[in-house]
Amino acid sequence: MTTKNKIFFIAISLSAAFFSAQNNTVRTFNLDLKETPAPVKIQPTMYGIFFEDINFAADGGLYAELIKNRSFEFDEPFTGWKQPNTKTLSPNLDSGFLTIYSDPAKTNKNYARITVLNDKNYILENEGFRGIGLHQGEQYDFSFDLENVSGNVAAVNASLVDENGKEISSVSTLIKGKGWQKYTAVFKSPKTVEKAKLRITFTGKGIVNMDMISLFPQDTWKGRKGGLRKDLVQKLYDLQPGFLRFPGGCIVEGRTLAERYQWKKTIGNIADREYLINKWSTGFPHRLTPDYGQSFGLGFFEYFQLSEDLGAEPVPILSCGMACQFNTAELVKMEDLDPYIQDALDLIEFANGDSGTKWGRIRTEMGHPKPFNLKFIGVGNEQWGADYIERYKVFEKAIHTKYPDMKIISGSGPSPDGEFFEYGWKELKQLNAQIVDEHYYNSPEWFMKNAGRYDEYDRSGPKVFAGEYAAQSVGVVKPDNKNNWLTALSEAAFMTGLERNADVVYMTSYAPLFAHADGWQWTPDLIWFNNLKSYATPNYYVQKLFSNNKGTDVLKIESNGKAVSGQEKLYATAAKDAKTHEIIIKIVNADTQAKTINIKPGTLKTGKKITKILLSAPQLSTENNFDAEPIKPKEEIYEAKNGEISTEIPVNSLVVLKLKTI
Repeated sequence: MTTKNKIFFIAISLSAAFFSAQNNTVRTFNLDLKETPAPVKIQPTMYGIFFEDINFAADGGLYAELIKNRSFEFDEPFTGWKQPNTKTLSPNLDSGFLTIYSDPAKTNKNYARITVLNDKNYILENEGFRGIGLHQGEQYDFSFDLENVSGNVAAVNASLVDENGKEISSVSTLIKGKGWQKYTAVFKSPKTVEKAKLRITFTGKGIVNMDMISLFPQDTWKGRKGGLRKDLVQKLYDLQPGFLRFPGGCIVEGRTLAERYQWKKTIGNIADREYLINKWSTGFPHRLTPDYGQSFGLGFFEYFQLSEDLGAEPVPILSCGMACQFNTAELVKMEDLDPYIQDALDLIEFANGDSGTKWGRIRTEMGHPKPFNLKFIGVGNEQWGADYIERYKVFEKAIHTKYPDMKIISGSGPSPDGEFFEYGWKELKQLNAQIVDEHYYNSPEWFMKNAGRYDEYDRSGPKVFAGEYAAQSVGVVKPDNKNNWLTALSEAAFMTGLERNADVVYMTSYAPLFAHADGWQWTPDLIWFNNLKSYATPNYYVQKLFSNNKGTDVLKIESNGKAVSGQEKLYATAAKDAKTHEIIIKIVNADTQAKTINIKPGTLKTGKKITKILLSAPQLSTENNFDAEPIKPKEEIYEAKNGEISTEIPVNSLVVLKLKTI
């Protein structure tokens, strides 16, 4: 570089630094350690996760089964299956054909009768969930139930083939004897393929019956056979959630009462769990997915087990006898409500009862003699109106009569305001409800404007469960919504208000949780995945930073004597952690101008070392994706000077500061 160019470069750099300094305003925050009239505790359940089987979140997602419609139970029993060499209007003497037999006395009522007329030409294939994901070097457990009916079928030959039909791996299983038997084999994949298929052929001619054709990765969460997808559970574990709410969401209610989620049908032997069409298969005209069903391989026992694995409180939500009011709004008559109430009482016994009780014994027989220690139960999802209040009263009385310590979660409907919201809150407050579930799907601007939403809530009334929220970049139920930095930043701003008001807000969770890149119905979502991998959205990292750094007690952090809740587009909350002896400060700058914040700790004595975690993005429209996560936390350590905590908060960023107390 020439001397002239060096001088020019230095001049430009100094000029840029000058203008940056001019644009970087300084603000002073005061940290108040006084705990009057009483300390505000942050509940261990403050930040949790909400699971609903939408966007292929269970089958095809968290539940690691790779075969779609494994037991031919879909309303269209051939869904997911193809016979490429079989013609409809033909006796198929040169191949063979499959028909469906049914036993109405069984919950898993269907099975396939396969007639092999030419074993050199008959093929049965399964497409998986938008393909079958295989990882190089990984092993996969293949199993099926088979009854040898007639003929001389000697073996079942199975292979995994790629998108072009080229064989990847194969196994052959000899058939022995008559009667139904379970057969197993193991595939090993020599390469990674995102959209493989399972191909089945036979050795010999004859008739066989087949059911429960299954393929599972061996490398599941905690190595459990027939378990959960490891990378997805790991992302949940990394959130350090205080609770797991399940199984939804509108899926709890069902499009009709007959299609509601019934927990008793989701426990016991996996093969005996009764299939149900997924509510979201026809939920949105823009994303119709008629191949979206529920096998319930991920059922209530597995939800409780997952909660335990995550160190999270289980929070089951049950039907209150009202189908989804956005669909049929079907109601069970009040005089017919008893079975629904009994389901709630029996669920508590299933979770907490000893092996001497009916439902506790079933849990024990499933391999978990120790109770799950259930503390919360939800009555209805997001119902509204007088019909809901009438039913809630009956549930509340029955549950608390038998289980007085159980915390019941009620609901204020699907909106954060309006006539039904106000009615629900008025009635529930009069009924001394314990926790009221509020839902908010709205614009980023709404989230920023509502950071002070709970500042004026009644401290003596019911507590709040912010059970479903997500900023919508385009609009609610719009397929073009994005998980961009603007939505995540606005949620972070809103969450400072949730934490600041932890004496009112006891529980919070983003929604929805998961989305399959090829099988989604709703956007935005916290975690995206395909058949091979997953990525965390900016929204995920906001949730993680708050949950991993929540503290135990709220501290006042103020500017000019007021809570920092949007003035000059700054938002802040502070807490101490009695376990780690740390002070944790979260600051959001939603401005296009950087801010230097000086925090006066008052009488607080702290160490000099400050850990600073920064979450920011090049642009508000920036997103993460399968190839890269440009938005993820960055950590640095620096020292406090002159007894003050000073830091720069870059434009459009979230900063978490942590320092030890002395």
